[in-house]
Amino acid sequence: MNTHQQITIDQFTRQAVPFSQSLGHINDESLRFLMEAVNLTDEDIVLDVACGTGIVACAFASVANHVTGIDITPAMLAQAKLLAEQRSLRNLSWQQGDIETLPFPDNSFPVVLSRYAFHHFLNPQAVLSEMVRVCRPQGRVLIADATPPPDKADVFNSFEKLFDPSHNRALTVEEFQSLMREANLQNVRVANYTMEMELERHLAASFPNAGDDQKIRQLFRNDVGVDNLGVGARLQNDEIYYAYPVTVMVGEKTT
Repeated sequence: MNTHQQITIDQFTRQAVPFSQSLGHINDESLRFLMEAVNLTDEDIVLDVACGTGIVACAFASVANHVTGIDITPAMLAQAKLLAEQRSLRNLSWQQGDIETLPFPDNSFPVVLSRYAFHHFLNPQAVLSEMVRVCRPQGRVLIADATPPPDKADVFNSFEKLFDPSHNRALTVEEFQSLMREANLQNVRVANYTMEMELERHLAASFPNAGDDQKIRQLFRNDVGVDNLGVGARLQNDEIYYAYPVTVMVGEKTT
């Protein structure tokens, strides 16, 4: 296990419970958006890569035939199992594992997806290649993640790293499109939505290094009405709100 994986497990072991309750992550409208984007049916067998606390997997399981979630952090998977039990869902399975070497045969799943995870990956191309490998021919591969404007990507990644030391780099839309092309995915469809966040609530669910929470607060206070961070920071009832720009891309594996 490399150092970045250890940092990721440490962060998400601590984040597991607050992550499962984050309003930005459990938003029903965005979950429906993903299911519609991938044209989910009751015959589909789905793989959720870096599934976290199972929010997406459980939403998809309400429609799909079966959903498998894989994640590197046991504490996140424990929350995922609890969520499935709370919703009386029986068509799910969970697996701990490394997403750069998925433990599944070629051509196993009609639908393979990953939400809000690619910015953590040191080698996103390797992860996408694995997602495509385990996807069936004529299957669909979906990625949803925050995509900063190119001219604000550096500062965006800087403040995200302060929030979460396991953050590596958020890719731009153009970079994601390049990844999809390199992975030989066809008929790529692109859509967008925003994930609304409240700063103090997000900080309460995050575990930045000592002192970085104050750096984050100052960055956002200074950015209200300026938007150098690319997230439209604004004051509302004396609280700072902002919105992550999220891009959803769906490509087809044709062979």
